[in-house]
Amino acid sequence: MTRLTVAHVTPYAWDPSPQAPGAAGEVNRAVARTTHRLAERGHRVLIVAPSTSTAAVRATRRAVRQGVDPFDPDGGVALLQVGEVLPPPGTVRRVAGLPVDVTRTVEELLGHVALDICHVHEPFGPSVSSTALRYSRALNVGTFHAPSERLVATQVTKKLTELILGRLDARLASFQATADLMARHFPGTYRVVAPGADPAPAGATPRATYAGAPVRLLFVDEEERGALRLFLRALRRLDTGPTAPPWEAVVVSARGPSSSTPLRHELRERVRFAAGDAVDAEMAGAHVLVCASDGGAPAPGLLLRGLAAGVVPVASRLPGYEEQAEDGKGLLFEPRDVDTLSAQLDRLIADPALLERLRSAASPMRAAAGWDRVTDDLEEVYASLVARRHDPAGDPEVRRRLKGRPLIDVDLHMHTDHSHDCATPVEVLLATARDQGLGAIAVTDHNEISGALEAAKKAAQYGVKVIVGEEVKTANQGEVIGLFITEKIPRGLTLEETVAEIRRQGGLVYVPHPFDRMHAVPDYEHLLKIIDDVDAIEVYNPRVAIGSFNEEAARFAAKYRLVAGAGSDSHVAQGLGSVRIRMRDFDGPQEFLESLRDAEIHTKPGTLLYVQALKFLETKATPPAARKARRARRIERATRKS
Repeated sequence: MTRLTVAHVTPYAWDPSPQAPGAAGEVNRAVARTTHRLAERGHRVLIVAPSTSTAAVRATRRAVRQGVDPFDPDGGVALLQVGEVLPPPGTVRRVAGLPVDVTRTVEELLGHVALDICHVHEPFGPSVSSTALRYSRALNVGTFHAPSERLVATQVTKKLTELILGRLDARLASFQATADLMARHFPGTYRVVAPGADPAPAGATPRATYAGAPVRLLFVDEEERGALRLFLRALRRLDTGPTAPPWEAVVVSARGPSSSTPLRHELRERVRFAAGDAVDAEMAGAHVLVCASDGGAPAPGLLLRGLAAGVVPVASRLPGYEEQAEDGKGLLFEPRDVDTLSAQLDRLIADPALLERLRSAASPMRAAAGWDRVTDDLEEVYASLVARRHDPAGDPEVRRRLKGRPLIDVDLHMHTDHSHDCATPVEVLLATARDQGLGAIAVTDHNEISGALEAAKKAAQYGVKVIVGEEVKTANQGEVIGLFITEKIPRGLTLEETVAEIRRQGGLVYVPHPFDRMHAVPDYEHLLKIIDDVDAIEVYNPRVAIGSFNEEAARFAAKYRLVAGAGSDSHVAQGLGSVRIRMRDFDGPQEFLESLRDAEIHTKPGTLLYVQALKFLETKATPPAARKARRARRIERATRKS
């Protein structure tokens, strides 16, 4: 595979190590394992994360502002800690909040580091991940890990979240339950790439398999607190008599025993509490893993690690657990059902043959549980995205031919009174273009080509080259411009049908104001469906009221290496010249596209309110009879000068 430059962005604090409990640990573990393998395969890899270390954050910010190359010169994984977060009082978890002053650092980093892929994890806002997604100029991949209804359904700024997630070029989910949950709340196509699992640590005590050995039950405190209480209550129901089959339990927790669930003396002898960093070692010696979440904070990654370690899961019937325990790999119980949980544990303690059957059923899964398989899947996703980028080289022969041509100024987006919302006669438009020093213009009336054809016939009188175009309104999928077309394209076709018709006429597909939510624009996913057929994209339009929409268009053009264009979108003659493209003179669509590839876009301070007011006065505020008389006078003045 081609060597790529990749950044993985996590919303969770990285230090002192990525092995924090719960969701933070699962996400950061996946980032650590996959980035290490990507680097081993020759890719240049960054990890971008918040931190609890003030010194680390200061060092990163200093390096970013000095423009230091952030990559490891020895080919390893570089870590950039871009913002400082503090854990809530009394907790060991590192939360996914937005660190102070992280926005500027992330924007500067992504502005000067040329990335092929920006891979964000849990990009819900506000967080480092969502900030990276906002400013990324690379192809964006998002991975959603936790199948938590609470996390997704409580996104109070859902419309904003939809806009942020709309910047994703590929969506991945760690589990099918996560994919289903995300698709329900934020529709899209989600590919499941299950996380990997680590082998047992060196020196770990293997699970006992001799006859009469106690069955070891393991609980890892990575779910909500109520799950531990449920597990301990279930233990109180197990038989501890002298004739009962032997068993013991281990609770791995950084929080210690639950004071709300006291243990009887005979249970205290069977239950041992271990430190929070002993998960892998304890899994190597356990027979049964209990996952008892009620859905508040499930840990499906923990269950997967247990299966990979050869532990039989007993889990609450949640989608994220059920999909992994199916096909006879584990036992289930209804959430909060302590009686059924206790009964399932009794079955496994009393029946070693059942325990071994369930363990054996997971053998195929264990064979594919390594992180190399995950890295293979990620490389496949990355390669499919990179393959969709346009070739910036274009046609070298045509570009060489154009080098000796004179430079002209061009405006690629304007309207005449053949558009329903414009009162500028063709003659006035041509005369103004000439007076503004434009060498070529594209006339792109709304759903009409007659104005462009008339302008092309009269162009020679004014010394201005005219590109015949049309701005076509599609069926609820925004607008698209066809340049160098010869026939009117009807409105109301799908985006794909409109593009196909432009192609049939030998024209070029030009996408105007693609991310201006105040215009009719194709959403991100519709745009991705036609990306192979897009010839150029408008990265600057002075009539766009919010500058970030133009910036987003420029980022989109950069990531897919699309040819960048610009136009005044003028509906009044005074709007011409507010933006111009300086490019080599051209003849026909092929030369035009290659000339545009090397063009410079020049803008001047906007006069949006002024031209919008003029548009209102020329159309809505002027009675039809007065408009007709004024049109005649304007044409007379324009033709007199030609």
